[in-house]
Amino acid sequence: MRPQRNDGDAYEYGYEREREYGYEYVEAAAPPAPIDKLLVASVARRFYLENQSKVDIAKEFNISRFKVARLLDAAVAHDIVRIDITVPAEIDAPLSQALAERFGLRHAIVVSLARSEGGTQAPGDMRQVDRWLGTAAAQLISEIAEEGDVLGLDGSRAVEALSEAVTRLPSCEVVQLTGVHGPDLANDPAVTAVRRTAAAGGGRALPLYAPFVLPNAPTASILRSQPAIAETLDRFGRVTKAVVGIGAWETALSPLYDVLTERERETYDSLGACAEMSGHVFDATGNVIPTELNARTISVSAAQLRGVPELIAVSGGPRSAGAVRAVLNGGLLTGVVTDATTARRLLWRDGPDDSSRTRDGLRDAHGDASRSVHGDASRDVHGDAYRGAYVVDAAT
Repeated sequence: MRPQRNDGDAYEYGYEREREYGYEYVEAAAPPAPIDKLLVASVARRFYLENQSKVDIAKEFNISRFKVARLLDAAVAHDIVRIDITVPAEIDAPLSQALAERFGLRHAIVVSLARSEGGTQAPGDMRQVDRWLGTAAAQLISEIAEEGDVLGLDGSRAVEALSEAVTRLPSCEVVQLTGVHGPDLANDPAVTAVRRTAAAGGGRALPLYAPFVLPNAPTASILRSQPAIAETLDRFGRVTKAVVGIGAWETALSPLYDVLTERERETYDSLGACAEMSGHVFDATGNVIPTELNARTISVSAAQLRGVPELIAVSGGPRSAGAVRAVLNGGLLTGVVTDATTARRLLWRDGPDDSSRTRDGLRDAHGDASRSVHGDASRDVHGDAYRGAYVVDAAT
C-alpha cells in the first residue's frame, strides 16, 4: 500500500517529486557517498548564512526543495556545517517548577550550565556561575518590574552581574540596600551596579556612599544622618521589588563574615549562624540572629526586607544550598535564582513534612504557587518566560 502524502517538509524524508501528477515513495537513506561537496556547501551557505528559503534555493539550482532538505542534512552529517550553541547555560524548567512548588515561591529560576563534550560537567567557575545567575535575574526583574517601582539592590556579586546583563527596565528608582565593601565609596561595584541598572530604564539611582560596616555604633549613627545617605535610607521602606544575594557563613562567601574578628565569628557560630543576606545573619531555622553588629552596619533592616512585596534572592555554587535553605525557612523570599546543583540539594534534603516557611505561608502546591509555575514560568524562555525559577548547574 502506497504511503499517504503528508504536508510541509515531511516529503523530504520519503518522497521525491517524480512527475506533475504524482509522487513516488523513495525509502529514506543515509546521504549518498561520495557527496557533491560543492553543491552541499552552496546550498548550506544560502540557507544558513544568506537566510534564503528552501523553495528559493530549489529554484536557483533546479532541484526539488526536498532534495535541498537532504543536502542540508548531509552538510551537517559530513561536517561541512557545524552548529554550535555559544551560550553555555540553559534553564532547567522541570527543576525550576519543582523548586517553586516545593517552597511556595512566586518565582523560581534554575540555570544549568552546559556540560563538556565528554559528558562531564564544566568546571565550577564561580565567576561563570555568578554571570549566568545574574543574567537570569536580569531577565526576571525586567519581566516583573513596573513603571514607578522602587527597586532595591544589595552589594552582592550576583547583583553586580545582574546590572551588567540588564538591557531594559521600566522607569523606576533603583536603591542601594547595603553600604560598600571597598575603600572607594564613589566607584565601588555596588554603586556602579545601582547606576547601571537605573540607566537601563532611565530612572533615578540612589547609591549609598557609606561603608558597609563601621568601627562602632556612634560612627554609623553619624553617617546615617548625613543628607545624601539619609535620603537613600529613607527609600528602604518604599522598596517594592528587591534582588539580594545569599552567602554561606564562611570566609570569602559572606562579606560580613570577612570583616569580623575571630571572637565575633565564634559568637555567631555558637548561635548557629549559617547564612548571611544583606548584612543579616540567619540560623538554620531561618531566624535572624540579633547582635550589636546591626548597630554599626549601613544596610536595610530585616523588618524592611520582610516588608518588600517581591524579594528575590540570587545564590549559587558548591556551598550555597544550606544558606539558601536557611533563608527560605525564614519566609522572607518570594523568588529564588540559583544553580541546578543547589536546587537538587534543596529538593533532596527537604521532605514533604519539612517545616519550611514562605512569605505567603505554606500554600497548597496545587494552589496559587502551582498556577504561577504552570502559567508564566512554563512559557518559551525567549518570550515573557520563566516568571518562576532559574538554576545554574556548576560542578562541585
